Amino acid sequence: MDPVAQSSREAIRKGSKSFAAAARLFDPETRGNVYKLYAWCRYCDDVIDGQELGFARAEPQTSTLEERLTHIRDLTERALAGEHVDEPEFQALQHIVQRYEIPHRHPMDLIEGFAMDAADYQYETVEDTLLYCYHVAGVVGVMMTYVMGVSDAAVLRRAADLGIAFQLTNIARDVMDDASAGRCYLPRDLLRKNGVPPDQVANPEYRANVVKVAKELLRVADRYYESAAEGVRALPLRAAWAICTARGVYRDIGEIVLAQGESAWQRRAVVSRSRKMFWVLAGGMRAIASVGLRRFQNAAPRASDLWMKPGIN
Repeated sequence: MDPVAQSSREAIRKGSKSFAAAARLFDPETRGNVYKLYAWCRYCDDVIDGQELGFARAEPQTSTLEERLTHIRDLTERALAGEHVDEPEFQALQHIVQRYEIPHRHPMDLIEGFAMDAADYQYETVEDTLLYCYHVAGVVGVMMTYVMGVSDAAVLRRAADLGIAFQLTNIARDVMDDASAGRCYLPRDLLRKNGVPPDQVANPEYRANVVKVAKELLRVADRYYESAAEGVRALPLRAAWAICTARGVYRDIGEIVLAQGESAWQRRAVVSRSRKMFWVLAGGMRAIASVGLRRFQNAAPRASDLWMKPGIN
């Protein structure tokens, strides 16, 4: 395994334990390329957050958020244009995009998600939050699907659905962590509807009402999880196994948040090792069933009222 993929595997293991268990289920070639794509995504995220980078490198901590955004946008554009880039993560992106013919707008859509953070974007409606979820996670699902060898537009939309569901789950899990960092991805209209001033999310006085908002968001996530399940049948079997496992583990995170109620944010919602092993087994069975179904029946139509960014292909 090359240094980029090796470093990214460690980054997944340390920073995304929910995905790490599933990523091991891909076939070796797909897994290595998934790691490479993740390496670029993680690099960009770390730069935006001003965190220390891998490969014994670090961005100047005095740079502004706007400068860091410009840095990753410029490097991404150069990589997509086929220009020489020194950074291993952008070499990895260049390789993946060229090999799988990933449209350039997809990597740039992820950069636009970081730009929403840089602009301190205000999420007034559920659709605003869904747009953010697409840009920072849905489009990653789209690119991962290309890496799995599938580029059918209908399947890409289901992949985006899963990424959106993952991010909605993350938002519900991380409400208080985000609030302490001065961020709020909960729709402001849902906060107001439930009696929570948008600038008082972290106030214990409103904790019960914030839980109600998180529950509403997780109900939206459930619809995206269900929609995503219909796309699994189009994937190669081991990819389907990995995705079914990840879907189960992430959905469990939302269930933990719901079960904890007002104490949901006293400690981070974590899926136990035994439960992850359950999903490895259950994911395998679901993958076999889903892939087998494609021989006998077509996927159900995607719900017409389920939001999606136009032009996913």
